[in-house]
Amino acid sequence: MSEEMAENGHENGGDDPVIELIIKASTIDGIRKGACLFCQEYFMDLYLLAELKTIRLKVTTVDMQKPPPDFRTNFEATPPPILIDRGLAILENEKIERYIMKSVPGGHNLFVQDKEVATLIENLYSKLKLVLVKKDEKKNAMLQGHLGRIDKHLRERGTRFLTGDTMCCFDCELMPRLQHIRVAGKYFVDFDIPKDFVHLWRYMYHMYQLDAFTQSCPADQDIINHYKLQQAMKMKKHEELETPTFTTSIPIDISEFS
Repeated sequence: MSEEMAENGHENGGDDPVIELIIKASTIDGIRKGACLFCQEYFMDLYLLAELKTIRLKVTTVDMQKPPPDFRTNFEATPPPILIDRGLAILENEKIERYIMKSVPGGHNLFVQDKEVATLIENLYSKLKLVLVKKDEKKNAMLQGHLGRIDKHLRERGTRFLTGDTMCCFDCELMPRLQHIRVAGKYFVDFDIPKDFVHLWRYMYHMYQLDAFTQSCPADQDIINHYKLQQAMKMKKHEELETPTFTTSIPIDISEFS
């Protein structure tokens, strides 16, 4: 494998199970975290459980452009994310999600039932994809309208996160997508999340303070290259050599809305 990141959890480990999450590596250097949304989502889920000391987490990146022989032998053509628990490999996103909920210690606490929130964040990412492909104002307006509904939900609930004042699976799903919207939307079509979506910005501010997000977040360059590859665009040499940057500032004064 390309890189193994430090475990999160007890220093001595105790009897807590070690959960390994294999994620896609950067398409730029083949080592650091890549821009796979599902990889980051499950990384965040498991990181939160490791912080609660119900598991120890080991994260391994694999370069899918040059997968090592042992990866091909063990998993054939299956791409990450892949979860490994005491030798048992869980493949496919839906099965990983179900396994975290049903079988990973403490996982059930992350998966709250909230149909309103589930519906609210559904199809947000598909709107970003349309914006990047179509590049027209109508698609931009649809994405902005969807973000506006999330802002309205946060205002009406008055909570720090989507369902309350503690994070849940929906936050681990939404925030990586918001980061892609912010970074890729700005780079490719000059799309900005409106500053007057203050409740959404406050939400993002709180997420930016959390290790579960910052430790799992790919570099801006990796998010951009993720979509360049989809559009058959080549990265310029100077971009490949850039020091990784991470957009985590917000354009409003959070103290005014706390």
